[in-house]
Amino acid sequence: MMAVEQSAENEKEAGEVDSELLRPSRRGLFGLLGAGAAGLALGGGGGAALASHLAGGSEAPDSGSVPFHGAHQAGIVTPAQDRLHFAAFDMVSGSGREELIALLRDWTSAAERLVRGQEVGTGIEPSNALLPPDDTGEATGLGAGHLTLTFGLGRRLFTGREGASDPDDPFGLRSRLPRAFEPLPSFAFDLLDATQSGGDLCVQACADDPQIAVHAIRNLARIAVGRAHLSWSQLGFGRTASTSRRQDTPRNLFGFKDGTANVMAEDTASLEQHIWAGAEAPEWMRGGSYLVARKIQMTIESWDRASLDEQERIIGRTKREGGPLSGGAEFDQPDFEAAVPAGDTEEPMIDVAAHVRLAHPDHNGGARMLRRGYNYVDGSNGLGQLGAGLFFISFQRDPETFVRVQRSLKPDLLNEYIRHIGSGLWAIPAGVQPGGFIAQALFE
Repeated sequence: MMAVEQSAENEKEAGEVDSELLRPSRRGLFGLLGAGAAGLALGGGGGAALASHLAGGSEAPDSGSVPFHGAHQAGIVTPAQDRLHFAAFDMVSGSGREELIALLRDWTSAAERLVRGQEVGTGIEPSNALLPPDDTGEATGLGAGHLTLTFGLGRRLFTGREGASDPDDPFGLRSRLPRAFEPLPSFAFDLLDATQSGGDLCVQACADDPQIAVHAIRNLARIAVGRAHLSWSQLGFGRTASTSRRQDTPRNLFGFKDGTANVMAEDTASLEQHIWAGAEAPEWMRGGSYLVARKIQMTIESWDRASLDEQERIIGRTKREGGPLSGGAEFDQPDFEAAVPAGDTEEPMIDVAAHVRLAHPDHNGGARMLRRGYNYVDGSNGLGQLGAGLFFISFQRDPETFVRVQRSLKPDLLNEYIRHIGSGLWAIPAGVQPGGFIAQALFE
């Protein structure tokens, strides 16, 4: 699913945190061996005032920082930054409810510091030089970089692992599973790689500087030692969607403007209707959302050999201006009834299988989502073909919204040039309040 056409009160930050919370425990250090060192390695793979305003808060953050606390998690309606490091974690076998809560508390303490551009724990200089530093140090001096950290919970935390005995409920959450939190079905043309899909937890780190985003995930992974391990991650660059009207519409690696009609941070009514979970959700989930991630590989070399006319017919928009082929400028509503004379019949200006038509809310019962995707390049193969594409991320009130739109794209002309190779779905709890921790209401 490429360019899906989709047109928080913040509190003062918490104070300094206890560095002992951020230092792996003795049990955690020994757990490194059980979890596997490879699993803990990093996988392959507007301004601050505006950010605070769009999040619904009155706090004036330090230059370059986005408030962590609020009614909703940052990194959703926050003006999309240019860099991404997305990570999925699995809980270590044998871990239970206490370990999960402790991890979320420790992650919260670290996140409160990271988004302010501060080092975690005692920083890069421990009191005893024979000990490893609490912070890995590669982002020291770089500032906050508008870093946002968005945390999600996988369905398996609620349902237990496949093949486990029926009473298996290690985190005591089965009764708290939201009705809407159903697994994504298999879609046409899926070629999913299990090593780039799913996860018990996810963290979306977005920033202006890639090193800041990588630093955040690296330190959260170290803090998780013995309780959870990093199962896969993905670096992204060049946002492929705008989340504020103050941002220009970006282009994807096919060279087309992407997400022209995305739900924007300024669309308060649309956010309430389409993005934030409401009264239909369990109380702990209200004010949260659902994150869908899809790794979509582009067959770049084939696309580059297609004519401009063919490329524009597939997308349904002009390549330079991004306007609909039915006429007008980028933000004009596509006219799906407009036709151009072609002999004895009239052909639609926008092809019946064009991406714009099939993904548009008018053809999906008004379904809309907020997109925060990124381009990626994972190198090239021996034939010189780029391993490149779109790391698609969307937020929606109900996962069924994504399912509906994705099923509509089955006849999409674009399918000839893309391959869905990774997938995941996570529940994104509401925002964290000062003194609280991620998903605290889930455990109360």
